[in-house]
Amino acid sequence: MASSPSEHEIQQRIRLACGRGPVRLWRNNTGALVDQQGRFVRFGLCKGSSDLIGLRALEITPELVGQRLAQFVALEVKTAQGVLSSEQRAFLRLVQELGGVAAVCRSVEEAEQLLCTPRQVLLGH
Repeated sequence: MASSPSEHEIQQRIRLACGRGPVRLWRNNTGALVDQQGRFVRFGLCKGSSDLIGLRALEITPELVGQRLAQFVALEVKTAQGVLSSEQRAFLRLVQELGGVAAVCRSVEEAEQLLCTPRQVLLGH
């Protein structure tokens, strides 16, 4: 019996399947480390920011017909059993409140469905 894919494997599959055409996705590594000079260095967007971030092209109507805008995309990738942290939930909520697309995705199919429809999907996971 095959084992379930890891979070990293799901992320890679989503990035490769959905990160082309009008959508671009990038891996957002976050964390902290101590550099060679002993300084504490944080990296990534911010604590709780999503695993995959990107842009989705949108065409706006009627007053801006034909113009293209980039909509911010934030996908928090989890396995079937994965649980959101409070920081991750807050980041997704903020992106949604500001007009971006933000959701938990547990498969390529969920990501494709989200990114192919220009509507907001709620944090149902």
